[in-house]
Amino acid sequence: MATNVYFNNFPGQITSEQLLVEDLLIEALKIHGMDIYYLPRSSGDQVDMLYGEDTLKQYTEAYALELYMEDVTGMEGEQDFISKFGLEIRDEVTLLVSRRRFKSTVPQQRPKEGDLIYMPLVQNFFEITFVEHENNQAMFYTLGRGRGANVYVYALKLKQFVFSNELVQTGIKEVDDQMRDAYTKTRISLTSGSGTFVADEIVYQGASLVTATAKATVYSFTPNTHIDIMRATGEFITGNVHGSTSGSEWIINTVSDNITSNNAFEDVVDNGRIEAEADGIMDWTETNPFGGD
Repeated sequence: MATNVYFNNFPGQITSEQLLVEDLLIEALKIHGMDIYYLPRSSGDQVDMLYGEDTLKQYTEAYALELYMEDVTGMEGEQDFISKFGLEIRDEVTLLVSRRRFKSTVPQQRPKEGDLIYMPLVQNFFEITFVEHENNQAMFYTLGRGRGANVYVYALKLKQFVFSNELVQTGIKEVDDQMRDAYTKTRISLTSGSGTFVADEIVYQGASLVTATAKATVYSFTPNTHIDIMRATGEFITGNVHGSTSGSEWIINTVSDNITSNNAFEDVVDNGRIEAEADGIMDWTETNPFGGD
């Protein structure tokens, strides 16, 4: 043995000195880091393997955790720019999280690409695009680590999340409220009925909520006029609509998806305005397949 056995940086087992370094690192992250919510992605195992997409991407849990922003001078990436699709926000950021803290807080092996992080500081969501997790031997870290052990942190590469009607319903009001206005909404005109629908309650059509042919979440309710819904599944038709919490019951007159509402992610893309402008230029009807007026 040529190396000094009293200063062995690569022992067979993790030493108390290495655990001390990790403890100090965790304390530093808690002092200089920021509080965030970690939202694991779930898809019900329904993944399109051809295109690599989740057809039922949803985020139903959120875990409070502290992370450290590697570049504290500001966001990285392509920043803000005007493209042919309008104003696009492509902010990117790198965050560090303690491996031990992550394992003890979030019930999964490691951070995964596609998971979300909500930053209360900027009130925005970021999606993980890459996780640096393969430096198991950690030979360049202080005191190293034992064979097969992990390094002290994960490095998370993130980009600003582009919302596409994914289900975000964690039960934490601060997180859910930030996403609430982003959902596509459907307006149901009402003729008559009784009761008052409550915001965020489930409304449905059918004999019961379990056997419902259509159900959705209430966004807002205007008595004797209409109800705006979001996160709808199934198709609402003329008939009775029931409130699962309020017990309200009203008769549907018409259902329309063409309602105007502010979109929380309008700085990224505004498909409604693009479509409206295009309709004034191009003829998209079936009688004119080439799109000319």
